[in-house]
Amino acid sequence: MTPHPAAAPAGPALASARPAPAVRTVLGDIAPADLGVCDAHDHLFLRSPLLPGQELADAAAAAAELSAFRAAGGAAVIQWTPYGMGRGAAELPRLARESGVRIVAATGLHQAAHYAPELLDRIRPDLAGLFVAELTEGIGEGGPRAGMIKVAGGFHGLDRHTRYTMAAAAEAQHATGAAIGVHLELGTGAPDVLELLCGELAVPPDRVVLGHLNRSPDPVVHRAAAEAGAYLAFDGPSRAHHATDWRLPEALAALADAGFGDRILLGGDTTTAGARSVDGGPGMPHLLRRQRERLELTLGKDLVTRFLTTNPARAFAARWAGTGGGG
Repeated sequence: MTPHPAAAPAGPALASARPAPAVRTVLGDIAPADLGVCDAHDHLFLRSPLLPGQELADAAAAAAELSAFRAAGGAAVIQWTPYGMGRGAAELPRLARESGVRIVAATGLHQAAHYAPELLDRIRPDLAGLFVAELTEGIGEGGPRAGMIKVAGGFHGLDRHTRYTMAAAAEAQHATGAAIGVHLELGTGAPDVLELLCGELAVPPDRVVLGHLNRSPDPVVHRAAAEAGAYLAFDGPSRAHHATDWRLPEALAALADAGFGDRILLGGDTTTAGARSVDGGPGMPHLLRRQRERLELTLGKDLVTRFLTTNPARAFAARWAGTGGGG
């Protein structure tokens, strides 16, 4: 796979023919303004050999979690669960209809450790084609279309699997316009990711969402990523280093004071059954009941509302190409 060449500037006629930006949900494309209060990084379904016995695989529990999120004022969830990790794609449209919560599904691929080697061997020959098909045609037989691409970096580095996966993601991004969400291992590696995706592979920086930056509260890296034009996702209470939680308000305040309040996204990142609110954990409602409350005390309601509404609507909207439109 080779980097996509820079496109020539569009003339007036071509520019006017481009589709309007839309967020691709599991029930069809919607106007960005209709997304509402959004959990920009979470999981209703997830399965991994690295999390034995903690699978998110219960549709009834997912429905209850969405109901609790809705009751807390939530309107949309971006599910970052990628290919081969139990996305529950067939369940997502029903859950969206019944809960009234808009759901965006993901294509893409996580770190190699989450998969059986034989599965990776099977899909590698046309990984970009797989991503494009899930974004434009649907997941599986008759499933909903994905609305974003999920990939993953390593701890302060990018291995061969990561580079191959990100090259496929870049190819799919150029073909469709979709945003690429990046799992940063413990919040590290953002400069390497941006150098690869936006430098070598020519992905527009505003099509990149860097996840888990709260797990490495490095103000130098945060500001550099924002200056580059990427979106910065701060998602979920930490399960490893609680200092990252109480430092979150100051990290976001520093970015906002520097003029980067339009780059910030907030999410919950519920990855285990025990972390769901319906099983006694913080879950999706924590973002709106506790996290929002804490941040508003430091940053004010207007700015935090922007993090939860305007910013994700812009980050996950695309001028979709390679497809017949909404539905």
